[in-house]
Amino acid sequence: MDLHGLQVTWLGHGTFKLRTMAGKSLLIDPWVQDNPACPADQKQVGKLDTVLVTHGHGDHIGNAITVARQSQPEQVIGVFEIATWLAGKGVQNTLGMNKGGTVDLGWVKITMVHADHSCGILDGDTMLYGGEAVGYVLRFQDGFSLYAAGDTNVFSDMRIIGDLYHPSVAILPIGDLYTMGPREAAYAARLLNISSIIPAHFGTFPALSGTPAALRAALSELGLSQIAVAEMQPGQSLG
Repeated sequence: MDLHGLQVTWLGHGTFKLRTMAGKSLLIDPWVQDNPACPADQKQVGKLDTVLVTHGHGDHIGNAITVARQSQPEQVIGVFEIATWLAGKGVQNTLGMNKGGTVDLGWVKITMVHADHSCGILDGDTMLYGGEAVGYVLRFQDGFSLYAAGDTNVFSDMRIIGDLYHPSVAILPIGDLYTMGPREAAYAARLLNISSIIPAHFGTFPALSGTPAALRAALSELGLSQIAVAEMQPGQSLG
């Protein structure tokens, strides 16, 4: 799997830490300290340049306030409603945006794209409106493009993401029940025209039953066995 020098560390469930060769670091979905899949020695993520939030569910945003306070990122990016909620909780440097928008951080261009999922924020005992769930396309200075889908089902406009941004690698959920499973993820790979998949959002709880092996089988059924599927353990890095 060619990541063009980018290091991708899976912290379990839907949480990933990315580090460039130049030392820039980015965290996708800050569920770390309370994430049962995250190894104990990875629960302190260190200094971060950027945090991306895909949606408001606790298994993705649950430690956003703690991580932002400890890691002091220059940007905490999310859909407008989530960024506003986080700012109201004291999180500094929030950047609210919306689908189709791009922010250029100099070392990476981040485009917010659609995801097909719900997005309520459980604040105490109250479920708040959190805008809509999103994914992100990350385009690095050397031309490498990575798509982080967040929690989603497959949707036909993934073909547009492929056509516009040409990601070669995608982080796709495969757990089933709350997101797409292996069969849908394989179809998503066909729409995106990608060469590699990093599976996410599986194995954390028994209900998330999708596996990388099942994804490989589904890809083979579609004649896409050439697509590489990473089989990572929480705490493991690629690149």
